[in-house]
Amino acid sequence: MSETKPVIRHVVFDIGKVLIHYDPHIPYSRLIPDEAERNAFFETVCTHEWNLEQDRGRSWEEAEALLIAEYPDKEALIRAFRKHWHEMVSHAYDESVDIMLDLVQQGRDVTMLTNFAADTFRQAQEIFPFLKVPRGVTVSGDIGLIKPDRAIYETHVKSFDLDPAGSLFIDDSQKNVDGAIAAGWNSVLFTDPATLREDLRRFDIR
Repeated sequence: MSETKPVIRHVVFDIGKVLIHYDPHIPYSRLIPDEAERNAFFETVCTHEWNLEQDRGRSWEEAEALLIAEYPDKEALIRAFRKHWHEMVSHAYDESVDIMLDLVQQGRDVTMLTNFAADTFRQAQEIFPFLKVPRGVTVSGDIGLIKPDRAIYETHVKSFDLDPAGSLFIDDSQKNVDGAIAAGWNSVLFTDPATLREDLRRFDIR
């Protein structure tokens, strides 16, 4: 007996590396030209884990103070992360954005769910106005929860009155895709726009 295909009524987009580019190396390649030294800085000072706490709601002031206390000689480089953040989001993924805007234009229910610091997300909306087009967004930094915690998916469902079984989540992280599936959603891993179009077709979304 063939499995019944779910009817998707809600499409939910991640943002970073799905709709917009993000790479902290962009400004730091100028600030720390030596690649090995730059990689060491991201592995030991401004780490992914450190930045993720801003996505969870920690203020930049507190985040900077913690690192500066530990690495006082790196103060300028630590403060540069927030100061030059706008350079890290260098461009939109136009084809992905076109897919999202097309779904909105078709009248489909489109929302966004993102791990993002609260203030940098508002800055991103000014740089990329298409981030204001969907019906709404759950920003991790606003609510103190991050993907792939189940609670953030449940919060998004409640905030936007979604049916998890009728929702399709698009994210570039397998952990976040798995988190959505564990919360009862349908989800696909974003690799490129062409693959996304194929994935949408599999769910009868064109």
